[in-house]
Amino acid sequence: MIEWVTGIVESAGLPGVFALMFLENLFPPIPSELIMPLAGFVAARGGMSLWLAILAGTLGSVIGNGVWYEVARRVGSARLRRLVERHGRWFAVSTDELDSAEARLRRHGPLALFFGRLLPAIRTLISIPAGLARIPRHVFYLWTLAGSALWVSVLAGAGYLLQEQYKKVEGLLEPLSYVVVGGVVLAYLWHVFRRRRSA
Repeated sequence: MIEWVTGIVESAGLPGVFALMFLENLFPPIPSELIMPLAGFVAARGGMSLWLAILAGTLGSVIGNGVWYEVARRVGSARLRRLVERHGRWFAVSTDELDSAEARLRRHGPLALFFGRLLPAIRTLISIPAGLARIPRHVFYLWTLAGSALWVSVLAGAGYLLQEQYKKVEGLLEPLSYVVVGGVVLAYLWHVFRRRRSA
């Protein structure tokens, strides 16, 4: 993975940064924690402008998230409700809980979108409920842009400052991603257990 990402960034430059960040939001196994620090490192060596690298990474992230948002918005919550009514027990989700989640996202949408961009594993996933809840497009794209710009800037800046040791950024952030994913899995299992116990 590291060699593949390195080859694209070094050979394709800014379009490569854009493409990788776009794909990172479609296929989460491609980590931004590796892409943007590497772009910062290349910028520190004079291979590209740091600010243009941040711009390319931010645009790739926003457009990648926009794909999931637009797909979910097109599917709509009405279709999802029918799916939950039929198969919700397998996902430990009821229509009432779906309505409650949508209401919370509408109420706290901007903050959820902004801070969601800073959390591994959540960055891409939050675009789907945002689309299902039909969060207004200007709200979604504005706060996605703000959160993505901050995240990309931090990663690229770290790579720029660390230079040859840019790979340490991924190593420092990787444990956080495991904690977040583990927390989501445990919360799901606890939810399933409570529902079955109450039933």
